[in-house]
Amino acid sequence: MVRMQSSPNCGPRRDGLRPSLIVIHYTAMETAQAALDRLCDPQAEVSAHYLIGAQGDVTQMVEEAERAWHAGAGEWCGKDDINSRSIGIELDNRGCHPFSEPQMAALEGLLRGIMERWTIPASGVIGHSDMAPGRKTDPGPHFDWARLEYQGLAAPKRRHAVSDVDEASFREAAQSAGFTAQADFDTLLHTTRLRRAPWRTGPLHQADFDL
Repeated sequence: MVRMQSSPNCGPRRDGLRPSLIVIHYTAMETAQAALDRLCDPQAEVSAHYLIGAQGDVTQMVEEAERAWHAGAGEWCGKDDINSRSIGIELDNRGCHPFSEPQMAALEGLLRGIMERWTIPASGVIGHSDMAPGRKTDPGPHFDWARLEYQGLAAPKRRHAVSDVDEASFREAAQSAGFTAQADFDTLLHTTRLRRAPWRTGPLHQADFDL
């Protein structure tokens, strides 16, 4: 069951855009109630369409057809104004611990419904960090992307064949995978690893081209 608590922090989508992306966030706050209060506070000027608590409870704050204020500056696949192109889902998590089973199960159900209603493919499910490298890190290294990929709720890795393991080749591969927001090399590498291999450290590796 989805609980409703309207946020004033929303408006119409610009230029006739409709949702083609789903952006996943973590709240980075101590409690879900604290996050909900902030997302519904007109002075905070932030919101999201949904908030999922650690126990799997779902609160909707903005109608899906409306533009919530969750993504901020950034870009994905060469397109900006992500707020007008997306539906935002906040997960009650401080970013330093795993996401609970009830929360992940609720997210999966919510994703299926949104993807069906708006014909959003698995490739349209992204993290906040994906479209805002260096500025954002959520949903972070503890988020189980592989679990979503297994169910067709997020795009799996795709190997990019390259002849040279160098910065230029990596940037080209990352951009073709959707990571088109401006970022220096180190930030871009860290961002792609957050999504694909958060455990990996050190210099650029052949495995980093699996995007």
